[in-house]
Amino acid sequence: MPSPTASHVVIFPFMAQGHTLPLLDLSKALSLQQIKVTIITTPSNAKSIAKCVPNHLDIHLHEIPFPTVDGLPKGCENTSQLPSLEFLLPFLHATKQLQKPFEEVLETMIKSNTPPLCVISDFFLGFTLASCQALGVPRLVFHGMSALSMAIIKSSWVNASQINSLSMLDPVDLPGMKLPFTLTKADLPAETLNSSNHDDPMSQFIGEVGWADVNSWGIIINSFEELEKDHISFFESFYMNGAKAWCLGPLFLCDKIEGLERSINQNQNPSMSTQWLDEQSTPDSVIYVSFGTQADVSDSRLDEVAFGLEESGVPFVWVVRSKAWSLPGGMEEKIKDRGLIVSEWVDQRQILSHRAIGGFLSHCGWNSVLESVVAGVPILAWPMIAEQSLNAKLIVDGLGAGLSVKRVQNQGSEILVSRQAISEGVKELIGGQKGRSARERAEALGRVARRAVQKDGSSHDTLSKLIDHLRAY
Repeated sequence: MPSPTASHVVIFPFMAQGHTLPLLDLSKALSLQQIKVTIITTPSNAKSIAKCVPNHLDIHLHEIPFPTVDGLPKGCENTSQLPSLEFLLPFLHATKQLQKPFEEVLETMIKSNTPPLCVISDFFLGFTLASCQALGVPRLVFHGMSALSMAIIKSSWVNASQINSLSMLDPVDLPGMKLPFTLTKADLPAETLNSSNHDDPMSQFIGEVGWADVNSWGIIINSFEELEKDHISFFESFYMNGAKAWCLGPLFLCDKIEGLERSINQNQNPSMSTQWLDEQSTPDSVIYVSFGTQADVSDSRLDEVAFGLEESGVPFVWVVRSKAWSLPGGMEEKIKDRGLIVSEWVDQRQILSHRAIGGFLSHCGWNSVLESVVAGVPILAWPMIAEQSLNAKLIVDGLGAGLSVKRVQNQGSEILVSRQAISEGVKELIGGQKGRSARERAEALGRVARRAVQKDGSSHDTLSKLIDHLRAY
């Protein structure tokens, strides 16, 4: 059991960019509270993590080897290195082999009389619970989602058999939950709909880590109380032993609040995208386009995006991850003075905060939603995987801080988005009345989010309370 004066926390992120970055931001927030942080990760991931925290002396990395397993490409230690999402399940199972080296790290800390206050580990790393319980260390779980989305998913998991009897566009009623929008079966993640299928390997894995989740000591949420207060109690009701949800976000703001610069791009010259945006004279006139790091976006979809952006007449910055795709013939000439396409890493937060950006065509991953809200930038929502449809519903229908791209479902159940729908959505978001209203709402939400992490703000105070609870445990 941790001593009352212990000031040390262990953080174990899942090896995916969208899961790791918020926990690095949490590490910085803890270090600013004079808490030493040990981040456990694998050698390949340690290299990228080290670039993000070079100036934080109280944050240390401890490397453990990633296992070599059949079914995974050699040297693959992060989901960004997977050839496709078909390799995700073997990757998830491989992480379970990290349990023994993880336990050895904890045991060494305890034997050297430096036990951690707690371990904060990702939902997917469910094996950490048994290790923590055996060694008397509280485990807090991190999902990387909003409390609302997590509550919907957990309730849907429990009520899966009833939900699966509905058609895809039927409204879903979740007993005991007040929703800020109309939920349909189509909005739910595929893994949730498959939860009653005990032969589905992914559902089996989710069930396994889900048990560890609900038996954890607490839950870290990268959101703020003002956004989540109507859903937290219902969400906490799925947990055992009175586990509490702690809203500490938006976590990435901690550096800015304390007057520090984000380390990852420090002292570097302005990027190509920033220079291009500086040349745009009209505020709120450019659409930023990015679909995250996980979703596989087909060449045909990318073609539709290109044609849609060209037809909209709106200036754009578009981040394209695909190495194989190229612009349709003749398109380069049409957009050369009006659009910038980049394939390298960009500082999304910096782009969204630029005065020229007026909207964000987004997949609605939770990190991107938070970054857009904080910047006061409305979203044109095009959700693709996981809980992104729930995030899109929240931002568009629940909060009024965005619009949706019109999507249609073909006979093969594939969701299609046409170039016309993209063009119309972009034009309305940047220049239409609905877009102006969404921008006003996004700006108001941004002010609330920024206040939450400042002194006496809800997230700032919650972090202090969490540390006090752990020291008294």
